[in-house]
Amino acid sequence: MKTMMPGEVWMGRLPHGCDLLEALNRICREQGIRLGRIEGLGAVKKARLGFYDQTRREYDFLDFAQPLEIVQLVGNVSMKEGEPFVHVHLTLADHEGRAFGGHLAPGTEVFAAEVVIQGLTGTPLHRGWDEETGLPLWGEEG
Repeated sequence: MKTMMPGEVWMGRLPHGCDLLEALNRICREQGIRLGRIEGLGAVKKARLGFYDQTRREYDFLDFAQPLEIVQLVGNVSMKEGEPFVHVHLTLADHEGRAFGGHLAPGTEVFAAEVVIQGLTGTPLHRGWDEETGLPLWGEEG
């Protein structure tokens, strides 16, 4: 475990029609956020969520071609291959209140989204290959 202190906070609305994951990554690159946490709410026009199959060690994806509410968007920012890397999990709900969740994947189109990205001070965490899980996880040195 590492000690980190709260840093600057970026708070705002994402552009209508943008790709949610790409927009979050772009903000972190442009604002120089190398370590942080993310939360948000809003709605999407369509969504793509991933679920990691632990046996096969690969993601399966669910595509939703319908409007959905963002019930919760939570994630973090660390470094991967020298660049800020956003890792977000998303819970969405349909017009009947059914919830769907998973790993945010490219292809999720924003209808309206308000997000808060809090930078953290301290040495950034770095993602590297973890042989045990087959995932790019925070390393001991990071």
